[in-house]
Amino acid sequence: MRIRILGCSGGIGAGSRTSALLVDDDVLIDAGTGIGDLSLDDLDAIRHVFLTHAHLDHIAGLPMLVDSIFHEDFAVPLTVYARKETLEAVQAHLFNDVIWPDFRKIPNPENPILRFETLAPGDRIHLGNRHFNAVDVTHSVPSLGFTVQNSKGAFAISGDTRTNQTLWPALNAVEDLRLLVIEVSFPDELEALATEAGHYCPKTMTRDLRKLRHNPDIWITGMKPGSEDLILDQVIQAAPDKKIQMLSRGTVLTV
Repeated sequence: MRIRILGCSGGIGAGSRTSALLVDDDVLIDAGTGIGDLSLDDLDAIRHVFLTHAHLDHIAGLPMLVDSIFHEDFAVPLTVYARKETLEAVQAHLFNDVIWPDFRKIPNPENPILRFETLAPGDRIHLGNRHFNAVDVTHSVPSLGFTVQNSKGAFAISGDTRTNQTLWPALNAVEDLRLLVIEVSFPDELEALATEAGHYCPKTMTRDLRKLRHNPDIWITGMKPGSEDLILDQVIQAAPDKKIQMLSRGTVLTV
């Protein structure tokens, strides 16, 4: 699998883009502002979107994506996979014929360009030789992380989360976990805010990291613009024995 990082920031400005990962050519995990840098051909190839949750930095690009790939003679619709609560929020607040057209009815309700598929924690979606597994995580709204596996190995993305009891057993159950993309939004100085908002800071993430029995390459994501270097330094100081790097837009990872 080829994982192209389109956006990995907790905000915008100075070249930052919000959460979006392109898996091979046809699958997005989250649809933040990072998808806006794709070519029209790249956008047209996407037919599956896995959403971690409904916050704007993870879904902002989704309405424009559907609009850009719509053709009257489309062969394969765009399917969005997410928790029931996430899909309900996207329907109510985006594809509501006020903010954006309801593409679940276009060109007609019997054959729409946009389809929703509900995922619950523990559900698995098979797309070719790739297996996408939904993992329960703890955020300020109902959220998922994902593990993705093929015959070569696996990678995982936490989505937005704070300390939890569900992500780490799911990661430990994955065979040959090569990569872990994990969110760390705030520095330790803002630990209380991070916990209240449902996010990790370096101290809480690295404490949970001790539960992981694998030793994958770890890439931290979701950092608030301007705090990246501080957060990375604090993570490395707290877990000097781990292989930890900061994710950046344009990075390409392979499994």
